[in-house]
Amino acid sequence: MFTRRTFLTVAAATATSLLAGCSSENADGSANDTPDQGEPSVSDEPAVDTNDGSEAAATGATLVAYFSATGNTEGVATAIAEGLGADIFAIEAAEPYTEADLNYDDNASRVSLERADGVNPELTQVTPDGWDGYDVVLLGYPIWWSEAAWPLRTFLAGNDFTGKTVVPFCTSGSSGIGDSADALAELAGSGDWREGERFSAGAGDDAADWAAGLEL
Repeated sequence: MFTRRTFLTVAAATATSLLAGCSSENADGSANDTPDQGEPSVSDEPAVDTNDGSEAAATGATLVAYFSATGNTEGVATAIAEGLGADIFAIEAAEPYTEADLNYDDNASRVSLERADGVNPELTQVTPDGWDGYDVVLLGYPIWWSEAAWPLRTFLAGNDFTGKTVVPFCTSGSSGIGDSADALAELAGSGDWREGERFSAGAGDDAADWAAGLEL
């Protein structure tokens, strides 16, 4: 039989259940830190990546940029950069030169054909990071047929040397720097080009002393 006592008992149990379901406290009275299991909050604003991957050089900085096919110019350029505390940038052909490519006695070799056709080889990167911040650029290259190695043509044509002091240096077995630097200055069309110097392979110490004496 559904008595008044039964009714009161059921009502009390129901009320207790409803209050427990609405409470934001645990049984011991502490706050419940479990979040609601609803849809996650999503910001309307897209994330912005402010890092574009480039590095800016400090104004007035010095850069040693060089192309090296066999490592000779690289050694000299590295010694100059270390001596000056300068940044260094390797001018790299997109397709590296092999030993066969550099066979100057073979009219069918890569360097021979590029010379005949006036090719400007593609580079992996034409403009160094932070280029606008450099006031002084020391430019190194090997001598090919009394000229600067062909990748220099691509580098010069692709960069603005306005407001920069440019000092060329080269490596060769016997030939001097000759007119190679003048030809590069003409190709660049801008910049304050200074007299350059020629070094033999392994002359890193001499090159570092020369660069220090420029007082750039």
